[in-house]
Parts: sequence; C-alpha cells; structure tokens
Amino acid sequence: MQIALVAHDAKKEDLVNFSIAYQALFASHDLYATGTTGLRIMEATKLKIHRYQSGPLGGDQQIGALIAENRLDLLIFLRDPLMAQPHEPDITALLRLCDVHNVPVATNMASAELLLRGIWRGDLDWRHSESSDE
Repeated sequence: MQIALVAHDAKKEDLVNFSIAYQALFASHDLYATGTTGLRIMEATKLKIHRYQSGPLGGDQQIGALIAENRLDLLIFLRDPLMAQPHEPDITALLRLCDVHNVPVATNMASAELLLRGIWRGDLDWRHSESSDE
C-alpha cells in the first residue's frame, strides 16, 4: 500500500511516536510525507519515506496529486483543530480529494489506529486489488 503521513506542527510528535509504534507495519509499505514530518519520522525510525515540500509550501498539493492519480491508498493527516492554518484551503482540497477518490483518511489518533489495525488484518486490501484491476 501507498501511505501518506502528514501532521500539523502541534501533532508532529504524536505522529512520530505513532510511527515508532507501527514501524514494523509501515516498513512493508511505500511511505510519503510532507517535508518536516517525513524528516522527523525518518530520524526517529529506520523507515524510508519519500518526502515532499512542507504543507504550506505545496506539500499538501503534492500529496493531493498522488490521490488524484490513484497512487495513494491511505492518508494519515493529524490535524490541529485548535489552531487556524494559513493554508486551510489546501488542507480542505486534500481532504476533498480523499472523498472524491474514496481514499481512507485519518485526521486524529483514534481513526489512525483503526485504519492501521485494519491494514494489519488485511481489511483494506480492496484498495490494492481495485487499483490492479485497471
């Protein structure tokens, strides 16, 4: 599976710790991330991550392009709901693309846990088999 990892500044440490906890699962998938988030995860784990620009510099849009091209199976985007983001339109567009292209997205730790446990059990294999039918 192709999985993208994105986090707002206040949630980066949470995503790093989450990535450490699920490192064994993540290691067998292709990972993508926005700039600083990807760097911090790579520094804390042995995971290989394709890094894009930071979110405000276009990284959200680069991840969105993966979704639009049917090259992403899952997005974990830990958002900070208590802080206004100057690039909110890009964030909204990214989440809308997930809805349009039926890509599962987690915006908080609870939904991220559920999705990864689903991957562990093979519950999300339909994304992988659906794209191979094309």
